[in-house]
Amino acid sequence: MNTVFGQTSYSVSGTVLTSYNNVAIEGASIRIEGKSIEVRTNVDGQFALETDLMGDYILRITFQDYESKRIPIVLDGKSLNLGSILLKRDISVEQQDNLITLTDAELLDDESTSNTLGLLQATRDVFLSRAAFDFGQAFFRVRGYDAQEGEVLLNGVPMNKLFDGRPQWNNWGGLNDITRNQEYSNGLDASDYTFGGILGNTNIDLRPSGLRPGTRISTSASNRTYAGRLMATYNSGMKENGFAYVLSGSRRWAKEGFIDGTLYDAYSLSGQLEYELDDNHSFLLSGIFTSNRRGRSSAITEEVFSLMGNKYNPYWGLQDGKIRNSRERFISEPMVLFNYFYNADKLDLSLGLVYQNGTHKRSRLGYYNAPNPDPTYYRYLPSFYVNSPIGANFISAEMAKNSFLKDPQLDWQNVYSANANSSLGGEAVYVLYDDVVSDAQFTANLNGNFQWDPNIKVDFGIMNRYLKSKNFAEVDDLLGAEFHRDIDPFSNTRNDIDSNLEKREGDFFGYNYEFQANELRAYSQISADLNKWKFFLAGQFNRKAYQRTGKFQNERFLENSLGASRNITFSNFGVKGGLTHAITGRHWVTMQGAFIKRAPLLQNVFVNPRESNALVPNMRTETVSTLDINYFLRLPNLTGRITGYYTRFQNITDINFFFVDSGVGSDFVQEVLTGLDKLHLGTELGLEYQVSSTVKLSLVSSIGKYVYASDPLVTINFDTASAEEELINVQGFQDLGPAKLKGYKLGQGPQQAFAFGMEYRDPKYWWVGVTANYLANNYANISTITRTDSFVLNPETGQRFPDATEENVDALLEQKSLDNFYLLNLVGGKSWLKNGKYLGVFASLNNLFDTTFRTGGYEQSRNGNFGQLRQDNLSGTPSFAPKYWYGYGRTFFLNIALSF
Repeated sequence: MNTVFGQTSYSVSGTVLTSYNNVAIEGASIRIEGKSIEVRTNVDGQFALETDLMGDYILRITFQDYESKRIPIVLDGKSLNLGSILLKRDISVEQQDNLITLTDAELLDDESTSNTLGLLQATRDVFLSRAAFDFGQAFFRVRGYDAQEGEVLLNGVPMNKLFDGRPQWNNWGGLNDITRNQEYSNGLDASDYTFGGILGNTNIDLRPSGLRPGTRISTSASNRTYAGRLMATYNSGMKENGFAYVLSGSRRWAKEGFIDGTLYDAYSLSGQLEYELDDNHSFLLSGIFTSNRRGRSSAITEEVFSLMGNKYNPYWGLQDGKIRNSRERFISEPMVLFNYFYNADKLDLSLGLVYQNGTHKRSRLGYYNAPNPDPTYYRYLPSFYVNSPIGANFISAEMAKNSFLKDPQLDWQNVYSANANSSLGGEAVYVLYDDVVSDAQFTANLNGNFQWDPNIKVDFGIMNRYLKSKNFAEVDDLLGAEFHRDIDPFSNTRNDIDSNLEKREGDFFGYNYEFQANELRAYSQISADLNKWKFFLAGQFNRKAYQRTGKFQNERFLENSLGASRNITFSNFGVKGGLTHAITGRHWVTMQGAFIKRAPLLQNVFVNPRESNALVPNMRTETVSTLDINYFLRLPNLTGRITGYYTRFQNITDINFFFVDSGVGSDFVQEVLTGLDKLHLGTELGLEYQVSSTVKLSLVSSIGKYVYASDPLVTINFDTASAEEELINVQGFQDLGPAKLKGYKLGQGPQQAFAFGMEYRDPKYWWVGVTANYLANNYANISTITRTDSFVLNPETGQRFPDATEENVDALLEQKSLDNFYLLNLVGGKSWLKNGKYLGVFASLNNLFDTTFRTGGYEQSRNGNFGQLRQDNLSGTPSFAPKYWYGYGRTFFLNIALSF
């Protein structure tokens, strides 16, 4: 963006060159910190920044793959020529690849909430950098926000999913070389591309002209998610005929990662062709194909952890001497993008069209009138015998312990043997199947930036996208059997009354439906720079429409499972704004706020879309209100930011699925929460001090408070196909009233985090850094149903348990924080440049002292009444204890890259 704000009266000029051979750098960004003034160097590396500012400022020069340079300047109304400015190659650029291996770790299991690390790759903010590279391994979330609060764009086109609101990083995973050109807007900051989310926005520019030309080959080794990686990229650079192209590919693999049994098998390919018709018009055609298959891992109870440790994973077992994971995740959603760019003196326009079609599969081992194959099933563990209602049996508990330690993994041979039982007549009692989501989505996006006058800029955009999502279960492997009978084992009813009852490999069974979703949104934004004052104001309109179409007629929901549901439409708006005051050229404060109304996520609209068209009752538009105040410091050797923030989420809808023994009865239920509010408030601090030209110190802290801020209404839903005496009621739903959640902590990662870092960069192109981190106040997600009035009811009598006093209930449901812990991380690298070839080596060692820590977890809801939960907790080792995810122990990452 070659834009100058303010009345032009004199210039700051200079020439930007490489430090090693004095070659001109074209396209380097020249910006006065704290101001919107920015220009870029021309083909000769020269720049002239026109301004009428007066006082002390910091001039910042940045260019991709080079170290930023900060130059103190005094503006006194006279032109200033800085002469030659030399930029050094950034020898720590490979550190971004280290972050990619950390973002891979977010894919644990369905209970895991997506983290936000990937959004922060492009930030230069010291706090956000520490949050990504150091706190991220503990599943720290900036301000406690979920990933849906940050928006990711490819060439200006939004990529967050309609289903859960989150970006799917696997769609471009393994293509680090072509996704390096990123622009990040933090929090509520104004963006050139979108109204955006409250966490921030990242636009990934895939144009070859914005990437370093030449060839880059790299290889990596790690013990986190993948063991090895190969990557190769070629960028032709812009030719005289106006064409430029990039080809990139990678392969990542592991028999298992840090967690046992977690295989990794991924391929990535990409090609971009850019054509510059003239100085104003250019076109880009992009194709991206990625395939990612990995073994998943499970949360475990403390009882299982004490027996097996933090690498244990019950999902896998040996088959013919090879690791086989029963729960794999496969994602392949290739996309084609077409972009048109128009650039003139006052107007920039970009048009983007994206078509994406692919598959997301999760495998699962189903069992039908057969023992649960999970080796951590509660009946197979010592606690089952210790917590017996007829008295503890320590002999049986010891036998169960020894049996589990002898064979703690899934027994594939036993599964095949059970299916081979001749009395079954070829019917499977165990089936390996996939939960499949097959999406086709088309997106059209137009964005514009208009320079109204030197001080005022207007941004605008409109986007429309349509999603058709097929959802079904597919038989993957009959495990030696001949067929599977598509019958619900709890009610003995058919999942589809019209299809063949016997299902074979490749057949759909269980459920089969489609989602249709459409989103239209438009935004406009005005921003002004009035020397010491800056402001922006943005507004957005959003319209979403959802519909479900059932392909199976479920015997349990004969009237409401087959065919189309009614079309559900939400129309909403959002506004945000910000005000900045420059105290001096090196100190400024900002205040930003937003009020956003938005539709519930598609995943929270239907009670149980696998079975019927039933909608969540009393659905309401969600509301987000947020405010932050920031102080920025930009001295020659000391930079920093202090932030205070307040955010309230209101009218959230949430749906959970589980089997429960509640005070009103036992069943497999869909728990629906409406009117759920959440409160996030806290402070952020990031300071960076340049002790000398080679030594830099940093100090970072995050102190937050993330709590439930309302008592939501809870309804449980269930089918009514069983015998009437076995039902909770014949209506198929039960209103449990409010759940007393207000004041409980949210399970959104550590709510306090502190870091102190030191970095040394030697003039001979090697560097090393160390960061000490302390993370605290982390909590597991709580069970909602145990906080309703039904919890104190005896399901046998319907009356309150006599000893379910307020004091006893509070003690039983007390929320305890997870352990606080320290982590020490080391990073370093070395680079060589010879005859135009650049060789870089990067290494990191995370959690140097091999600390064991829990990153999160959840309370199980099985014991949904006071009597059972109290009985289960008497021994101190409950059978239905909370389940936790454990962080990685000591891990390493090594990357070697050659560029020429």
